[in-house]
Amino acid sequence: MIRALTLATLALLATPALAEGGGHVPQLVMLGPVPLDFVLFACVLLGIALFHHHTFRVAVTGLAAIVLYKALVTGTPYGAGFGGVAGAFAHEWVTLANLFCLLMGFALLSKHFEDSHVPEVIPRFLPGDWKGGFVLLVLVFVLSSFLDNIAAALIGGTVASAVYRGRVHIGYLAGIVAASNAGGAGSVVGDTTTTMMWIDGVNPLEVVDAYIASAVALAVFGVVAARQQQAHAPIVREVREDVRIDGARVGIVAFILVTAITANVVANIWYPWAIDHFPVIGATVVAALLVTAPVRRPDWALLPASLKGTIFLLCLVSCAALMPVEKLPPASWHTTLGLGFVSAVFDNIPLTSLALHQGGYDWGMLAYAVGFGGSMVWFGSSAGVALSNLFPEARSVGQWLRHGWHVAVAYVIGFLVLLMVLGWVPGPKRVKGEPVPLPKLLQPLR
Repeated sequence: MIRALTLATLALLATPALAEGGGHVPQLVMLGPVPLDFVLFACVLLGIALFHHHTFRVAVTGLAAIVLYKALVTGTPYGAGFGGVAGAFAHEWVTLANLFCLLMGFALLSKHFEDSHVPEVIPRFLPGDWKGGFVLLVLVFVLSSFLDNIAAALIGGTVASAVYRGRVHIGYLAGIVAASNAGGAGSVVGDTTTTMMWIDGVNPLEVVDAYIASAVALAVFGVVAARQQQAHAPIVREVREDVRIDGARVGIVAFILVTAITANVVANIWYPWAIDHFPVIGATVVAALLVTAPVRRPDWALLPASLKGTIFLLCLVSCAALMPVEKLPPASWHTTLGLGFVSAVFDNIPLTSLALHQGGYDWGMLAYAVGFGGSMVWFGSSAGVALSNLFPEARSVGQWLRHGWHVAVAYVIGFLVLLMVLGWVPGPKRVKGEPVPLPKLLQPLR
């Protein structure tokens, strides 16, 4: 049933014609109303769902099959044959490079954080019973508002592993991913999609509207996930007396995070062109790790295992980027709600790009939908894939949906609350530098 709904939604969003702007028009092969491209992508997702012990092979094989199909049959908007496929990858190289650097870099960063012994001390400051797990999710939410959601999820997972002695429930893992995505949905420096909106001219205060929905969603899934975890493995608040915090490692973690945040903000304000042409954030994290290596040597032995998980994610993102989604239905709250579900299995970056090109969306509502929607499936967001590197048991779609059902429920409830509180107030596509209208949250002050 879920696969049928996913295919139907993807078919609704697809069109055989290339969007305005000219270029090569892919010669799509249709199976009824669905392009064969989506059938191939659905097979990849289905293979990952059924063979979660062989997800890497499925993803690599699936990408190879889709590349061959695009090169030999349909072509891409950038040309026919392998040259067209190469053009599509060239268009996505910044996103792919950023993801590669962040996933590899934050694996080392989270190890620095773990070895600092801070996670072993944190239980002192968390409440007992299920409230401790809920407070931890709130902390992940707050971290993600100014930090990349990958880092927030990895930090949350590292702390959870410490306070629950490695016995972390899959429902709680889903909660960590959801908290990291919800926290970034209302901040232009907290998620790639909101950063894209900022660059395109959307007022950052309009995106803040998403926090209404995110806060409601956190209250829903956070309580359920925390109670699941407490029943599975109670929080351990005892801290050994001999635990000594490694101040140097704490300083390294802080330096890397502050450097990444600063680079992100500076590039967006003064050099927005750099975001589109260079992996600013990822390169900054790698540079900061190398600069601090003489102080505390990173655990380079983690890189081979992290590389496998990173390649897996890049294969999925690449498959999604090759899909022929060149036009969305007319902007409405119904469409926006649907995009959240599509984001669970489809890269939200091209979806956001299409929405910005089309215009007419309520940007706060869209930010929540595409930012939080990917939490419903473990590979639906980069935060979920990154966390699965720490907890391989999470790589089961069936188990994620079974135990993380509260994320989908929270998504719908949060969306409806935002719709009832502020309504659907679309913002037209604007040119950078033009004056922006007063955000909805400030309109009552007029």
